[in-house]
Amino acid sequence: MTSPHPSALPEKPVAAVSRPPWVVDTFRGLAILEVVAHHATGLGLRYLDAGSALHTALLVANRLLHFAVPAFLFMAALLLTRSLLRAPDWRRYWQRRATRGAWPYFLWSGLYMLWYVVLGQRPQETLSDPQKVQFYLLYGKASYHLYFLLVAVQAYVLIPLLLPLARARLSLWTAMGVGVILQLAVYFLNFSVLKWTYPGSVVLWYTLPLVLGAAVAARSEEFPAWFRRYRWWLTALLLLAAGAYLPLATAAMQGQPVSNLAYNLSTWLFTSLCTLVIYGVCLAWKERAVQLRNLVAWFGLVSLQVYLLHPALLQLAELWWPPAGNGWQRTSAALLSGYLALVISALLGHLLLRSAPLSRFLFGR
Repeated sequence: MTSPHPSALPEKPVAAVSRPPWVVDTFRGLAILEVVAHHATGLGLRYLDAGSALHTALLVANRLLHFAVPAFLFMAALLLTRSLLRAPDWRRYWQRRATRGAWPYFLWSGLYMLWYVVLGQRPQETLSDPQKVQFYLLYGKASYHLYFLLVAVQAYVLIPLLLPLARARLSLWTAMGVGVILQLAVYFLNFSVLKWTYPGSVVLWYTLPLVLGAAVAARSEEFPAWFRRYRWWLTALLLLAAGAYLPLATAAMQGQPVSNLAYNLSTWLFTSLCTLVIYGVCLAWKERAVQLRNLVAWFGLVSLQVYLLHPALLQLAELWWPPAGNGWQRTSAALLSGYLALVISALLGHLLLRSAPLSRFLFGR
């Protein structure tokens, strides 16, 4: 997410919550499927004529498939806040954040710096240029997707600061309002004072989903009932947010001038509401379409591995098999490349899980 960037629940003490493991894996699976689809549609857009029906359809799909980073951050805030509320072990917390967050970020930044040189897309001198290396690491620009890992590392520092908000046990509607206010405060502070060059690489740009994750963590036992009660209201709000977001997002992608505030506010609302709805759906996804749910969870179990590996596979597919032919053939080739990148990276991820030392070295887990 970058610039063109009624009622309270009953009070209950925070308790340990046992959720089936497939809930988190299903959520992450849906998020990683969105990531790969987003990147595959982006590949297709580069080979279609602007203004054509296919280009427009792919552009709409690409912009709607743009909620994964807020979703992953929401889930990180939910899981880590819930753990810290129950039994904070700060030494373990920081050790795991270093091995599971900081280490993969630096390792894969280095690997992708080398990868782009091997592909001939960057000169070899970038590997020994301190300014280039500093730029790549400070802004998550070693590859176009690595900014998320940088933001995640920052989120690990911010999440403990959200514990007072979680302990306040605000109603989820109130937490949403607080999150929107804080997010707007970040926007105006950046606009007038901070002026970040790449706000999408700064964790505060995702304050709303992090606040929501912390708030849901404090009321995780009650969330399923709350979602059942308000699911249609949330769906209606999501559709309204999408209606505001989509025209601005597609116009920005086409280089048309749009209101920066309107674009970012609609993006924050759309992606955060989308995240809440998807989490509620995952909690309710119990007995129907179990095989499909398990397949999605299978991808979610290796979501980090897929996230890190699939861009390189997409680049290889474009290099060896660039989309060609008419519009439908080019679109099909791009989507097939995305499918193959998804499946191959997931298979590699599961294969690497069988070698615990190698998996820990490459992915921190």
